[in-house]
Amino acid sequence: MKTIIAKIQKDNELENKEIYRRAGEILRGGGLVAFPTETVYGLGADALDEKASAKIYAAKGRPSDNPLIVHIADKKDLYKLSSCVNDNAVRLAQAFWPGPLTMILKKADIVPASITGGLDTVAIRMPSHPVAEKLIKEAGVYVAAPSANTSGRPSPTRAAHVIDDLSGRIDMIIEDDTVDIGVESTIVDLSEEVPTILRPGYITEQMLSQVLDSVITDPGIMTSVKAGVVPKAPGMKYKHYAPNADLAIVEGSMEHVIDYINTAVKEKEKQGFKVGIMATDETKDRYKSGMVYSVGSRKSEASVAHNLFAQLRAFDQLGAQYIYSESFSTDNVGQAVMNRLIKAAGHTIINV
Repeated sequence: MKTIIAKIQKDNELENKEIYRRAGEILRGGGLVAFPTETVYGLGADALDEKASAKIYAAKGRPSDNPLIVHIADKKDLYKLSSCVNDNAVRLAQAFWPGPLTMILKKADIVPASITGGLDTVAIRMPSHPVAEKLIKEAGVYVAAPSANTSGRPSPTRAAHVIDDLSGRIDMIIEDDTVDIGVESTIVDLSEEVPTILRPGYITEQMLSQVLDSVITDPGIMTSVKAGVVPKAPGMKYKHYAPNADLAIVEGSMEHVIDYINTAVKEKEKQGFKVGIMATDETKDRYKSGMVYSVGSRKSEASVAHNLFAQLRAFDQLGAQYIYSESFSTDNVGQAVMNRLIKAAGHTIINV
């Protein structure tokens, strides 16, 4: 399959209009289109077309019990996709849509079980990125869209990442590298009595608690769903976001973390391995060897989230065989960063 790569132009609306027209045609015809959102690039298909959604799983190599998120461009579509739009859903939609928040609700009959992992719930999101919004409106269909990467790899925040993973497997990639947040949307389960965060993201528990009477975070967000259990939200069960290298997170006081990583890197390099170090602006100059890169500043958790996946992929390009990463605070957006890092490392955490 030849993949069309179409770049959105800032000053050529006529050409952009043609890109959206072609992409919408592909989606209506059961094809796959990768496109940017404010979180990461998504891989879209007609959510109500079971054959189309099956193509997503095939292109990504994604397990079929891993649910897909349905993307919409109109809040009214909540009532078409869910059989029970409760007060909490209405409040959250008013406060955070369009934006990086996914809600899990009881599904309507029109939603096929093929995109819900066989569950009676559906995950719904209304993205704020203008390209995503225009594409959904042009297509005229609800768009099921997980991240546009092969399953288990770091999520794509640039078109080049999508091209590396999926070129030749999908019909079209819309290139517009204005992805801002860098980690996937917050997922909140509203299908049970107490709203529960199943995946942390830019919208934090503190922010949600200002809108909802009560909200809790599933303690399993830093672990994995057990074998044999169907995950209720994307990313809960399987190893995700992993680079090619063996990744380890080092936790402890900063002095001990830096000392440990310096010693470990020196030993690995003696053995002939290429080693990457994921540091921060505050610590990058304190490492004596290895491929040292800052993922952002500890003063800005958002900067770390924005750069995280791109840095993991950069280490792949550099041929790193081992990566040591500093750990991060689990406050606010830092919780999303650590959630992704822990899964990328396969839960390899070294306490020093």
